[in-house]
Amino acid sequence: MRFVAAACACLTLSTALMAQAPTPPPQTDRTKATHFSAADLQAAFAKLPGDRPASSVRVFSLAPYNVNVERRLPQAQGASLHEAQAELFYVIEGSGTMLTGGTIPGATRNGTNLAGKTIEGGTRIAFKAGDFIMVPSGVAHQFVDLASPVHVMSMYLADGK
Repeated sequence: MRFVAAACACLTLSTALMAQAPTPPPQTDRTKATHFSAADLQAAFAKLPGDRPASSVRVFSLAPYNVNVERRLPQAQGASLHEAQAELFYVIEGSGTMLTGGTIPGATRNGTNLAGKTIEGGTRIAFKAGDFIMVPSGVAHQFVDLASPVHVMSMYLADGK
């Protein structure tokens, strides 16, 4: 009887833990092309929360590359620096400025990534829909001066150093 009770408890616990486990990112099929339509893009944006300065959804994952779409709201955005990856942005909609270079005072580390509230120094790059911005690994970057929501595609590129 104790064995049955223990087995039931383990089954219940493992089911609860599996229900809480995050869904793994979708993997792109390496044997064929994958399509993500404009309707898929609009549906993805519609699912993003509207109460955060920045939110994203994964579009494709083909290790070691990930492609995301992001919504950046006209609120204070954090600064980032990726030591082992470059980041490519394509501006789908909106305009603003990206501050690049400089330093992130009081940055916190998460693996090979640094994050903070702002950048000291740096260069301002004005952008609009249709523009690309490539941020090499080791370069701080931050979205600033957003007057309205900005939608971007971002792709992390493995560092070839």
